[in-house]
Amino acid sequence: MAISGRVSELMMQASWIRRMFEEGLRLKAKHGADNVFDFSLGNPIAEPPREFNEALVRLVTHPTPGMHRYMPNAGIPETRDRVSAMLSKHTGLTFGRDQIVMTCGAGGGLNVVLKTLLDAGDRVLIFSPYFVEYIFYVDTHGGVPVKVATTPTFDIDLDAFEKALNSWVKVVLINSPNNPTGVVYPEATLKKMGEIIQRKEKEFDKEIYLVSDEPYRRLVYDGVTVPWIFHAHPNSIVVTSFSKDLGLGGERIGFVAIGPDADPREKLFQGFTFANRVLGFINAPALMQHAIGECLESSVDMGEYRRKRELLCNPLREMGYEFAMPQGAFYLFPKSLVDDDVLFIRHLQQENILAVPGTGFGTPGYFRLSFSVEDRVIEHSIPHFQKVMKALRK
Repeated sequence: MAISGRVSELMMQASWIRRMFEEGLRLKAKHGADNVFDFSLGNPIAEPPREFNEALVRLVTHPTPGMHRYMPNAGIPETRDRVSAMLSKHTGLTFGRDQIVMTCGAGGGLNVVLKTLLDAGDRVLIFSPYFVEYIFYVDTHGGVPVKVATTPTFDIDLDAFEKALNSWVKVVLINSPNNPTGVVYPEATLKKMGEIIQRKEKEFDKEIYLVSDEPYRRLVYDGVTVPWIFHAHPNSIVVTSFSKDLGLGGERIGFVAIGPDADPREKLFQGFTFANRVLGFINAPALMQHAIGECLESSVDMGEYRRKRELLCNPLREMGYEFAMPQGAFYLFPKSLVDDDVLFIRHLQQENILAVPGTGFGTPGYFRLSFSVEDRVIEHSIPHFQKVMKALRK
């Protein structure tokens, strides 16, 4: 076999979104791209804000000597200063540059964190439904992912969480706003999580780290705010990117932030910096570090995502599709119209609609739609969703 058995096995587990992509190519070749309604990919469609483009123009038209050279593996000191100042402002806590590591997106940041924290066999708790890549990130660094069910409304089930939190657990990984549900975990839930973790830390005489993956933090609706985990648990680490809030998915720029009270904070920073280097990232892209340092308070036009959310959700709800209105991100996670969500996805494909079964996110019986698509895709798909609903009701 040309590739390892383990990679072959993981590739099979990761095949849902890839299968949808391949099915999309087939359908588009057969029916034409305008007649296929692809909701399968979470590719941010909102363009970067004016402030980012202006910063980028200034940088490329007035370059400074050494702007594109290597820098400390943790990132450009001035950019880390700006990130730490932003965090201090928004959290009310004190951050410094020695708590920030610039990374190649949130994916790179999570791999840096897991590489640093995990010994072989350490458990990482993840909550279903979850971003499918978490399974592979944990496996890559020798850990064992442990899936914990959430409540019917996709909030953290605190009883299930406490039962799963045994002496093997090193990391509790959350994602809020959540992909695929759009749920934002409430402050009260996070506070109780923190209390449980701290109680277990004392019981097991070890550190347990609460890691929050937050690339959708600024993509929220209806006045919802995303609580900071730093207030919930001392051993907290935030991993994020500018892929969504600045519309920079392809530029691979993000950061890891270590909580002010995390223990041992200095060693965590040293470990993350080392992992950034030895994983082959070396450092986050220099040009992007310079650019985002000038627009940390900017964001894409949330009105665009809000409009798309209404454009998709309102008619689907009127038809009878059941779902919780997403509080953040740009995903909808409705219930499947039949028990077998994979079979339901095939019904959608017959109407040239591409979605991802909830099975791919560890939660059968649902399906994910990404409304980060052109308006025409949503508008033209509505009659086809109606046809599927009518056919299955019969």
